[in-house]
Amino acid sequence: MAIQMSSELLDGCVLAILDKEDYYGYALTQRVQGTISVSESTLYPVLRRLKNNQFVTTYDQPFQGRNRRYYQITTQGRDKLDSIRQDWIMFQANVDTLLKGR
Repeated sequence: MAIQMSSELLDGCVLAILDKEDYYGYALTQRVQGTISVSESTLYPVLRRLKNNQFVTTYDQPFQGRNRRYYQITTQGRDKLDSIRQDWIMFQANVDTLLKGR
């Protein structure tokens, strides 16, 4: 059984990846799937939500006669990522306390 990941945490994972470098959609999906179990159909709505909230922007680059849409984190996205990281630290500590029986 897999533990369900909240949309906020998934947003944070995507923003953390984009904080290192820009990615086009498929490569970003592969990067996330290399670490956590999530379907491709889950990630594109995440990217749309992040764009609608102005946490990422997009730009197109030609590749082999087609355009690839790249995602880039914004300043607001970095602020959101910092907030998610702080929330995660507190959440993780609380869950660890319960799971370890302290």
